[in-house]
Amino acid sequence: MPKSFPDPIRAAIFDMDGTLIATEAAHHRSYALTSQAIGWPLGEEILDTMVGVSRDLNEVMLAQRLGPEFPLARFYEEADALFMAMLDEGVDLRPGAVPILEHFLAAGIPLALCTSTAGELVPPRLEKAGLLGYFDVIVTRSDVSQAKPHPEPYLLAAERLGIDPAHCVAIEDSYAGVLSATSAGIATVMVPDLLPATEAMTAAGATVLPSLDALRELLMAPVEG
Repeated sequence: MPKSFPDPIRAAIFDMDGTLIATEAAHHRSYALTSQAIGWPLGEEILDTMVGVSRDLNEVMLAQRLGPEFPLARFYEEADALFMAMLDEGVDLRPGAVPILEHFLAAGIPLALCTSTAGELVPPRLEKAGLLGYFDVIVTRSDVSQAKPHPEPYLLAAERLGIDPAHCVAIEDSYAGVLSATSAGIATVMVPDLLPATEAMTAAGATVLPSLDALRELLMAPVEG
């Protein structure tokens, strides 16, 4: 187990979209297709900037980058409709999602969810994915004044669990999420989805692993020495 991990781990805090549920690609596609349809095609750099970031912060970013002429309300209305249509076709889990959750449960380690998604959208998405019953605590964008990459979401999750952040581990896929968790003083694993791991993420203290299965194998490996 990496030296950065607490020993023992007393709680695990998971991001949702892109970490447990494979929804970031659908978000990305809905934004790309909608922006093209309304005549304002968004480049990959802007689309990547939106990954793992709350709606309100993305709205500010788009307004600043594209100016007042960009039809923000129409863009989100049409992108949301397209995204929900994609979800209606089925919600896929990231490989290893259920086994890693079951691993922590079997070890008696409480679980929290920490997501940038608005509160009213989270339970239906978790239920559709079959994950709603796993979490002792759920922290959404609606619960905090400062969104990821600010540490508030992860600090609140640890507080609601009743566990010191130093005794938790966080699992994330996005840059904003990694920075949020590491700045909260939580040992963080990055399992990249749409965005590759960067030197900035490892410099922030994240342990980068290729999959949730790799994390489970790491946790199950015998301690040397």
